[in-house]
Amino acid sequence: MRITPSLFVTLSLLTVCATSRAEPLAVGAQAPAVAGITDTGATLDLGTVYPKGYTLVFFFPQAGSHDCTAESCSLRDAYQALSNKGVTVVGVSTDDKDAQKAFKEKNHFPFTLIADTDHTIINAFGVPISEKWGTGPRAMRQSFLVNKDGKIVWRDLKASTNEQAADVLKALQQLGG
Repeated sequence: MRITPSLFVTLSLLTVCATSRAEPLAVGAQAPAVAGITDTGATLDLGTVYPKGYTLVFFFPQAGSHDCTAESCSLRDAYQALSNKGVTVVGVSTDDKDAQKAFKEKNHFPFTLIADTDHTIINAFGVPISEKWGTGPRAMRQSFLVNKDGKIVWRDLKASTNEQAADVLKALQQLGG
């Protein structure tokens, strides 16, 4: 079989821009009690966080990128309002601990970031992974709100950048929280 230049380019793009086809956990599903390494190097077991109230687990592609910074800053700026509603915020990406720590310090985030380099948490939540040439595997932007019983009560599979906090607060209002 002869490969034409256009077929070669098409096959290359499919390989380079592959996206895993994970099925994100549905509303009503039990949130996974999985652990990861935080920006401080400590281990955080999400199963110990859920009983404290609501937990927002938000996944983002890359620490320091424009859109990820906007999303995270949205949550930072509304952190007090979220805390007043009993929400613990936890961000997750494939970046390593040092990248998460630098991202948190630079932007003064009051919430925990998890370095999910082995994709344990990403896979447990069913978050798709995108792999583009030169960037390595990155979690897709998605968010899950978990109640104190460990059930997913809201999810955002195309999480907004600038409006993420407003979307979460709106969901909480609809939930009566």
